Amino acid sequence: MDSLYKSCVWLATQARRDDLKWQNIALIVFSHTTAVWGLFKYGGQVKLATVLFAYVIGGIGGFGVTAGAHRLWTHRTYKAKWPLRVILLFCYSVAGQNSLFDWVRDHRVHHKFSETDADPHNSQRGFFFAHVGWLFLRKHPLVIEKGRTVDMSDVMADPLVMFHEKHFIWFKLIMCFIVPTLVPCYFWGEPFFISFLIMNFLRYILALNFTWAVNSAAHIWGNKPFDGRIMPAENRVVSFLALGEGWHNYHHVFPWDYKTAELGHYSTNWTTLLIDWFAWMGWAYDLKTVSPAVVTARVKRTGDGTHDVWGWGDKDMSLEDKVEATVLNGKKVE
Repeated sequence: MDSLYKSCVWLATQARRDDLKWQNIALIVFSHTTAVWGLFKYGGQVKLATVLFAYVIGGIGGFGVTAGAHRLWTHRTYKAKWPLRVILLFCYSVAGQNSLFDWVRDHRVHHKFSETDADPHNSQRGFFFAHVGWLFLRKHPLVIEKGRTVDMSDVMADPLVMFHEKHFIWFKLIMCFIVPTLVPCYFWGEPFFISFLIMNFLRYILALNFTWAVNSAAHIWGNKPFDGRIMPAENRVVSFLALGEGWHNYHHVFPWDYKTAELGHYSTNWTTLLIDWFAWMGWAYDLKTVSPAVVTARVKRTGDGTHDVWGWGDKDMSLEDKVEATVLNGKKVE
């Protein structure tokens, strides 16, 4: 709550009228309001098939963001053959976010200058700003300045990405809004207006908020077993909602690891599951990760002491925990 209050105070007192992007504010407020209204007004009338389809479409779009924009093109944690890159670009179009080029550039700046004025969604300004408030405002001059220094030559050298960039608006319009709306109408007779509300508002808004939560919640709440000096934290809820992107303390320490997590358990990291599957097919290759020895060394050097242990005697168990532990019904040694 303190973080939310901090954001609201900052927006009310520091943001100038000229800084506000009124078109973004109107669109985001309208879409959220319409999504909530549609849920209460027509939620009981939606066919189960439409609900399941919305879930699938949300997952497809999410995979395009996590495995494509994030882990492949931004961090280059693995390489992908052209069929997989085509699939990822298709999935990213379904997500309906910014152009891939802008997404990659802004996210590289976010990592390079994290929690500074050059960070597009600097969580030092509070939860609301990091979550969505940054979209309400014009970019800080430092974000623009540092964005120009980021090397984007690898992205520009990918002909598939450049083709997608050239036709981005059409891909987004068709794959994110038109097709998801028409499929329920055509295949199982969902009324057009209900399909339009569920797919273009409720599904879309939920998916956006799951992505935004990585910038906000995963930078504020959670433990920091790998580096206690930075704001990104391990957040299991965000990881579940964002297909494995919530293990954020690890990710900011080792951004080149394709798992974005120490262990990459599939249950809370579906993106890793799919990348591993495509690697098995031969479409994903050169998967980069971090050795256990390097992780352990970093935990001991900068961690906050919350790194998981398997029990008494684990090599990662701190001396403090051993000293402060209470041993009941101890046996005397004679």
